[in-house]
Amino acid sequence: MARYFDEVAHTFNEYLLIPGYSSAECMLDRVDLSTPLVRYKRGCEPALKLNIPLTSAIMQSVSDDTMAISLAREGGLSFVYSSQPVEQEAAMIAKVKDYKAGFVVSDSNLSPNMTLKEVIELKEKSGHSTMPVTADGTSHGKVLGIVTSRDYRPSRTPLSTKVTDFMTPFERLVVAPEETTLKEANDIIWDHKLNALPVIDKNGCLLYMVFRKDYDSHKQNPLENLDSHKRYIVGAGINTHDYTERIPAMVKAGADVLCIDSSEGFSEWQERTLKWAHDEYGESVRIGAGNVVDRDGFRFLADAGADFIKVGIGGGSICITREQKGIGRGQATSIIEVAKARNEYFEETGVYVPICSDGGIVFDHHMTLALAMGADFMMLGRYFARFDESPTNKVTINGNYMKEYWGEGSARAVNWARYSQGPQRKLSFEEGVDSYVPYAGALKDNVAVTLAKIRSTMCNCGSLTIPEFQKKAKLTLISSTSIIEGGAHDVMLKDQVNLLPSR
Repeated sequence: MARYFDEVAHTFNEYLLIPGYSSAECMLDRVDLSTPLVRYKRGCEPALKLNIPLTSAIMQSVSDDTMAISLAREGGLSFVYSSQPVEQEAAMIAKVKDYKAGFVVSDSNLSPNMTLKEVIELKEKSGHSTMPVTADGTSHGKVLGIVTSRDYRPSRTPLSTKVTDFMTPFERLVVAPEETTLKEANDIIWDHKLNALPVIDKNGCLLYMVFRKDYDSHKQNPLENLDSHKRYIVGAGINTHDYTERIPAMVKAGADVLCIDSSEGFSEWQERTLKWAHDEYGESVRIGAGNVVDRDGFRFLADAGADFIKVGIGGGSICITREQKGIGRGQATSIIEVAKARNEYFEETGVYVPICSDGGIVFDHHMTLALAMGADFMMLGRYFARFDESPTNKVTINGNYMKEYWGEGSARAVNWARYSQGPQRKLSFEEGVDSYVPYAGALKDNVAVTLAKIRSTMCNCGSLTIPEFQKKAKLTLISSTSIIEGGAHDVMLKDQVNLLPSR
């Protein structure tokens, strides 16, 4: 007969943390949120870490190159979505790696034969006033000069004037060779009182631009997630269908870590994918797998060589897998069981396999609960979909700004590689919805608030690191009445009342 679990499956909203002793050392600026991203052996350091425990989901409506750059700047990681042609995903990965913290691949470039009219039009379109002039007008052409707003006066210079007639020529430029570090580039900028510094290769072709205005921005992001070459770290989604083509392309493009995008990971398909990757690349390519919700699923993927394992089925805000298929498990219960299995695996084998909580997070405090329950980091979709940096449109619904957000299991995503129910490569039914989420503004501002809440709660529990937090955390189940008690109640909130002016 079927196996029955005695325990009810619980969600994050059914738990609260019990405060612990907090010493004078528990200050928010002392809390270290770094966490391992991939498996490692006892006594060794992981090959990849996160400076904050946040990753963005492998979704069309969440993770493109813009999101990847913005999140890596804050210390996290994006997994660029795989439900697109291999070449397009590889191009997004390459763009993130080309960005290089503080080094910008110019997207506003001029050719010498362009006119002032075209310069002004490009400036209005891009918002950039500093534009390199290259022989072929591309971002990596041979540098001939540079144009800034100080090189022309639209009121006096004829709009038909060629760029060559008013640009600052190459021989008068201060440039830097490609081996220049960011610190050296900033020193050159300050020493020569420049606003921008072109970085060129040995053939005089443009590689990057370093801008004075980015110096302060770079200093304001001490947790930037960078590789050994000071480039942003980025992940790439893959699937169990075209992995023999997609994995090599992602590796060539520079992806630091891969992740199998699947609604259910306890399968021979994922085992095959992991085996092929390990046979081809050994440990030089790191791949996460999932999703699972119990000990058996974790052990299967850990033994198959997964570098991290995603936990959660059916808990996402746009996921209707439980409703459609009747499978899944409460996210809190899933994390608790899988974290216990991870710790057992570590004791038995000496190999630590990080787990990622994927789905079921609605409020910021749910992230703290996920960490306390044993998650090493979270993968978030709805949370990041609300920000300027997500790739979807901002629209107005009933007078409120919203952002579009759809699931990979929805018809809109056309993600046959994740949800195909047959050889025809089409969806027999949907496991995700097409929706809107409230627009929330810039990623940086919102992530800062979220991290402040996590740090504050950790201090309340007397913890300065995530591992310490997981050891010290005390959790309690709460009743439905307690949930109501936890919010504002028995009062009339001012922002919900239209007060009449006094007479």
